[in-house]
Amino acid sequence: MSVNKFNVDIDLFFRKLKRLPFFLIGDKIKARMEKFERLRTSLRQARIPMSYEIYISNAIFYSLIAGIVGALIGLLFAYIVVSVVGLPERLTRLTFSESTAWLLGFRNISISLFIMVFLTALFGGITYGLFLLYPAFQAGERKQSIDRNIPYAVTFMYALSRGGMNIIEIMRSLSKAENTYGEISMEVDVVLRDMDYFGSDLKTALNNLCEITPSDKLKDLMFNLLTVIDSGGNIPTYFRDKSEQYLNSAKIEQKGFLETLGLIAESYVTAFIAGPLFIIILGVMMAVMSNGSNTMIYAIIYGMIPIGSLMFVVMISIITPGSSGEAPLLPTDNYVGEINVPDSEEKKMFLSFIKSRGQIALKKNLRDPLKPFREKPVNTLLVTIPIALIYLIITLVGGIKSPNLVDLMDDPVVYSFYIIAIPLLIFHEKKKGWEEKIQAQFPDFLKKLASTNETGMTLRDSIKLMTRSDMGMGKEIKKIYNDIDWALTINEALRRFANRVRTHVVARSITLVTKANDSSGDIGEVLNVAARDAAAEQELQNERRVSMFIYLVIIYISFLVFVGIIYVISSTFLEQMVKAGEKTTASGARAIAMSLSREGLADYNRIFFHGALIQGASSGLIAGVMGEGSVLSGLKHSVIMVTIGYLLFTLFVL
Repeated sequence: MSVNKFNVDIDLFFRKLKRLPFFLIGDKIKARMEKFERLRTSLRQARIPMSYEIYISNAIFYSLIAGIVGALIGLLFAYIVVSVVGLPERLTRLTFSESTAWLLGFRNISISLFIMVFLTALFGGITYGLFLLYPAFQAGERKQSIDRNIPYAVTFMYALSRGGMNIIEIMRSLSKAENTYGEISMEVDVVLRDMDYFGSDLKTALNNLCEITPSDKLKDLMFNLLTVIDSGGNIPTYFRDKSEQYLNSAKIEQKGFLETLGLIAESYVTAFIAGPLFIIILGVMMAVMSNGSNTMIYAIIYGMIPIGSLMFVVMISIITPGSSGEAPLLPTDNYVGEINVPDSEEKKMFLSFIKSRGQIALKKNLRDPLKPFREKPVNTLLVTIPIALIYLIITLVGGIKSPNLVDLMDDPVVYSFYIIAIPLLIFHEKKKGWEEKIQAQFPDFLKKLASTNETGMTLRDSIKLMTRSDMGMGKEIKKIYNDIDWALTINEALRRFANRVRTHVVARSITLVTKANDSSGDIGEVLNVAARDAAAEQELQNERRVSMFIYLVIIYISFLVFVGIIYVISSTFLEQMVKAGEKTTASGARAIAMSLSREGLADYNRIFFHGALIQGASSGLIAGVMGEGSVLSGLKHSVIMVTIGYLLFTLFVL
């Protein structure tokens, strides 16, 4: 209890200390309200629950803390510079007269104070600047998330409005689908909050949202919705028109993005394949002809190529539109519906089975140990990275006394790369192929559900009928019906299906269908809308894959040219330099400058070997990000290119 009380006291003291700047200068901050107008707007758009006065006070408080830390670091650094290392006799070219020569006696103190003041201002200023920039950055992130999800949210609202739901219930359903629609659900929730807790009407609440939302698209959507409501227009028609508008806009943006991606691909080939190749050739010529150093070649191969490639991967990931990564899990019930059996003993047995699900899952994992890897391929790293590290350590310890330790470690490093990359890419490609197969047939699944529903069949009967078909996702349809047959609700079975697939298209469509099914049993039109949305998304992905195929080929050709040229340089040009050196007498000064020793040739061969491997791994990742939007999808290209470079040098050069 005493420890808990001490923690509470410390927390209370820290809170009071943090509020101290507000009590001291809060009035001055309020008096300069106009200066912080942009910050106030950013705080509201970023949904940071804090007034601008408190936020500025916190910024000042943490800046002071950072300044104190900077002063302590400056004091330590000054001590090291002045007392341990020592200052040189002459720091600058300044001269002092007899009247100012006394300043030299305080040189150490002056330098120490300068270092402390500089680091104090640096740490404090950076902290204060980051505090002022953070709300705008967070608002920008929310704007991107809203703009990314607004086409799907409009489709969601259109489908529910066609099902007969009023606009308020549609917004309430959208606000509860935060896992699927992200920040836009939070924006709509603000409208409901104003209505439920502050007594605002719908018009006032929508006007408030238009004033504080960071997204111009959402502002336009809600402002026009207000016009439709005031004029008594048809809301489903409005949402339908907006849905088509956003779909056409997405296609236009996709074309622009593909053109940008093509430009990036050409820039990458020029800057990090052709460019480094030219500089490497130039560096080798200069080093051989003038006996210079290879620093430039080392910087290109070990620094410029991998770092530049990583920058391109990050840049492409940032500018890529649409949702990326694994879709969030949809919420499911932790209980099973009512058992439709009259016998209470059977019900007890079934409930006992439900309680033992954890044990059953454990037994399944023991019988199928590869299941965690199939469901989440990144889990392979938990096994392969330790194996690769152990292999490298054993090899390093075994050859620690070898004079050519770097050469000895080349093969183990490549083999370790294979140990890590190959299992990961196998499971990733297998899972990705299964997901693409589901997504390709998912629109047809929704269309068939819609057609059978329009004939008067219930959703349950429609799913049961489709279990007899042999379409590609027939196994998943059977799993859906099995869940329904075991007393789960239709919505619960569909959510479990979405959680098994874990793709954004399926998650959005299932969220739409389940919400519509809750409000109305007649969901034929909703299923058609969901099918159209899924088909449009699939079309955009296919268009990207086809458009980027040519650049994938260009990257492969560029890599082969890179490897081929450095192979020719190593096996032809440099080999001739070695032979020239062997034939040269000690008196031939010009010939000596143009010659190369066997040891130097071996060094160049090793550098070129590393360059081929690094270029292959980097180009493969770039190819995966551009062609398929995933770094893991580039592993197969990296393995192929690394293998080409490795075999070429180990068989014909080294």
